[in-house]
Amino acid sequence: MDYHLLGLILSFLFNGTKVLAGYPIWWSLALGQQYSSLGSQPILCGSIPGLVPKQLRFCRNYIEIMPSVAEGVKLGIQECQHQFRGRRWNCTTIDDSLAIFGPVLDKATRESAFVHAIASAGVAFAVTRSCAEGTSTICGCDSHHKGPPGDGWKWGGCSEDADFGVLVSREFADARENRPDARSAMNRHNNEAGRTTILDHMHLKCKCHGLSGSCEVKTCWWAQPDFRAIGDYLKDKYDSASEMVVEKHRESRGWVETLRAKYALFKPPTERDLVYYENSPNFCEPNPETGSFGTRDRTCNVTSHGIDGCDLLCCGRGHNTRTEKRKEKCHCIFHWCCYVSCQECTRVYDVHTCK
Repeated sequence: MDYHLLGLILSFLFNGTKVLAGYPIWWSLALGQQYSSLGSQPILCGSIPGLVPKQLRFCRNYIEIMPSVAEGVKLGIQECQHQFRGRRWNCTTIDDSLAIFGPVLDKATRESAFVHAIASAGVAFAVTRSCAEGTSTICGCDSHHKGPPGDGWKWGGCSEDADFGVLVSREFADARENRPDARSAMNRHNNEAGRTTILDHMHLKCKCHGLSGSCEVKTCWWAQPDFRAIGDYLKDKYDSASEMVVEKHRESRGWVETLRAKYALFKPPTERDLVYYENSPNFCEPNPETGSFGTRDRTCNVTSHGIDGCDLLCCGRGHNTRTEKRKEKCHCIFHWCCYVSCQECTRVYDVHTCK
């Protein structure tokens, strides 16, 4: 057992009160098995940690779509871990903690921007998909954006109602972001950027009908892309995120903080861009204050010159190499008709890990 890592996790947990100050801890519902039964047990709304009153009312009024909200956050977390799998910060979550990312999201960094965007997009995506699949009685297929059919095809199937999914995400995820401070402004912007990505990537999906796939009749409907496409797009936005500065204004309700692009020579961010105003730690070494787990013992790519390569991922500390035997299927043969038989081979691989 890596006792250094264990100590770091315990430090995160014991400092939880500090971490939870402005934390969207309702995201923890994505990691709890008990929330999969929300649709049949409305009383669980009160047990979801971190809900503000508006979210609690939403949960109780629209209980049947709450499992989709939980699934959407889970989808966002999984996509985050895929997109950052080769980075120094790899979107690690902490089990048995309400602050599922630890203190990383306390700072208004690029990482916080991406997590808010992908989680909000995940909620919109999962709710939209659930409605199209008919699992909820309060939503269904989209009948508002069809328009006239095109040449050689007609409308059919169930167009996914992304507008409804975006509305749910906005009402639920943004409910706690109503403070007049810079962090709420940043979170609202990045949440909306994630949701806008869903709407921008809606596309026409078609299916052919006819003898032997002749496509005599083609029916089409509006569909969401694979969520991987959303993750890829938002990852590009993470890499090109706009750095902002905080400005204070006096209004009738008191002091209000807003964000302004730090560099006037650059194009100001649009609603589709991610924004941040605090620098990220380097994530090379474990640090309970920043939430960094460090990169020790992380697998690196010895042939890569990118961030996943051993030079950069290991932060110049070097790497260890060990051999690993893996059993794999090999010498596969197709037999008529119709099955495939394979042998089992043992192959030896070099595995490189950071010192």
